[in-house]
Amino acid sequence: MQFEVTLPADVAAISPVVDWVMRLVDELEYGDAKEFGIEMALREALANAILHGCKADPAKKVECSVSAGRQDGIVIVVRDPGVGFEPKSIQSPTETSNLNADHGRGIFLIQALMDEVTHEQNGTVIRMRKL
Repeated sequence: MQFEVTLPADVAAISPVVDWVMRLVDELEYGDAKEFGIEMALREALANAILHGCKADPAKKVECSVSAGRQDGIVIVVRDPGVGFEPKSIQSPTETSNLNADHGRGIFLIQALMDEVTHEQNGTVIRMRKL
């Protein structure tokens, strides 16, 4: 199965996309534990693309593609038109100096929830996989 969508850089666009993807995931019968991780990681990736990559400019677009199969798992790719970032430069939210920060947990959560995560094209593309 494959699904592609382009959405405006508006946080209100996140839930409809996530709902559709989760219906697809439900059809594959992954089980509740995997569904939670997929949903949270997708929400975080879309929010990061919208808020950081597009600077919440609804004139800009975020692309999301999902492919799924029982043997390959689910692969989600989120692309934004931003300038990117260096993923290794993101400080861990578990470090004492970052515990009270009001941001900086999205990438950490995505990596914890998904089985494979890669950042491509200077951080403007995130590819996530759940087996």
